[in-house]
Amino acid sequence: MIQIGHIRRIGVGRVQTLLNFSFKATTEAQILISNTHSAAIAASPLLQSVHDDGNSRQNSGRNQIGYNVSKRDKIKFLITTLLDLNDSKDSVYGALDAWVAWEQNFPIASIKQVLIALEKEQQWHRIVQVIKWMLSKGQGTTMGTYAQLIQALDMDHRANEAHEFWLKKIGRDLHSVPWKLCNRMISIYYRNNMLENLIKLFKGLEAFDRQHPEKSIVQKVADSYEMLGLLEEKERVLEKYNHLFIEAAKGQNKKHRNASSKKNKKSVKPKNESASDTLADAVDGKK
Repeated sequence: MIQIGHIRRIGVGRVQTLLNFSFKATTEAQILISNTHSAAIAASPLLQSVHDDGNSRQNSGRNQIGYNVSKRDKIKFLITTLLDLNDSKDSVYGALDAWVAWEQNFPIASIKQVLIALEKEQQWHRIVQVIKWMLSKGQGTTMGTYAQLIQALDMDHRANEAHEFWLKKIGRDLHSVPWKLCNRMISIYYRNNMLENLIKLFKGLEAFDRQHPEKSIVQKVADSYEMLGLLEEKERVLEKYNHLFIEAAKGQNKKHRNASSKKNKKSVKPKNESASDTLADAVDGKK
């Protein structure tokens, strides 16, 4: 099991959990942390710390908790805890540190499920904290995690921080960055009037001969050039990617025709013959 060690958290943190469902019992675990070099942990039967002999801190015990708890219940507990915590980095990091101490290996899959749940609740600020904590552990260093962090920073109105993270972790390797992530960053720059950064990113993508597949993004680039007074560059971009606008227009026309055709078909109702008309026709036929 992972040793908790000294969790860097100031003051007193109170973590409540529902564990040992086989006995249908509720156990409350309290973690008391001092701001000195040693940490005092007040433990329940499910969270036990074996302290050193008082003369040396080299031989600390190992915490063994959560043996009889399902993965689903652990995830549910962490989500509830994160939603209830106040807006404190130390509180969030402390809760996450205590939670992963239950596991032998870093529970990356469980953390991803927690992030999905937080996203449904639109807890963008908390998502940023969880992802940053995860990255600080050297975990989740994938383009998918980076994209999720960029999105959360954007939704949390932290465009400058998103820009800094982009430069540090993503922007150095533009030839392999997914278009979806590039589009999001261009949109962030556009909405926050960071037009020079937008142009720089777009030129970087062009340098790798990655022609943009979306008309809306090309339009943002053209508008940015215009707002910066670079009209020649605007015309160059519009001319180079003119085919996107033509294809978009064709697609709109086709969509309009299909909609009109369906509308016309619905307006033409089949003639309903009454039973008397049918009988009359049959009699006439016999004559």
